[in-house]
Amino acid sequence: MSRRPPGPWCRLGAALVALGLLAGCGVPDEDTPRAVAPPPGPFPTSGGVVTTPPPTLTAGRATEVLCFVRDDRLVRVQRRVDGTPTVDAQLQHLLAGPTAAERDSGLSTALPGAVATAAARHVGTEAEVDVGETGDETGRSDEVLAFGQIVCTLTARSDVDTVEFLRGGTSLGVPRADGSLSRRPLTVADYADLVAPR
Repeated sequence: MSRRPPGPWCRLGAALVALGLLAGCGVPDEDTPRAVAPPPGPFPTSGGVVTTPPPTLTAGRATEVLCFVRDDRLVRVQRRVDGTPTVDAQLQHLLAGPTAAERDSGLSTALPGAVATAAARHVGTEAEVDVGETGDETGRSDEVLAFGQIVCTLTARSDVDTVEFLRGGTSLGVPRADGSLSRRPLTVADYADLVAPR
């Protein structure tokens, strides 16, 4: 007994069943678009080298105050940083000078002429700054502004009230705004006449 080939209705029914199964395997439509998070890296490249995506640049979580010079006045500048720097880290940022953008806005520094190198440590509410010897080839030599920059910068911190300058462990006499030398711990009030209004 020979089998008859399936009729047109049978073939149509089979096609409809197949279409129904295929429709059930797709992603359903949504009324609004939604964000899709990328899978976690690292991601392989065509060369077989594993790479990680670059970090996202975000604004810093803390504010660091540095004092630079404009028109022979001390100017406070705020920078955003990832975390509150140590006293010495903040001093090193000051010694590095203004950024290109800050220089373009007219800011400069008097530090190279008076304080080429320095290190700071925290002692209670005082910052002790050990000042290195200046070299023969230095820039500006306006010591009042240079030491004022350091005092203005470090006393802008909530945990520093005074700054004492040392050289080789001995108190160093530094000029105040009125031109007098002082070996005692200094505050921003000693340079108040030089600080530009905010």
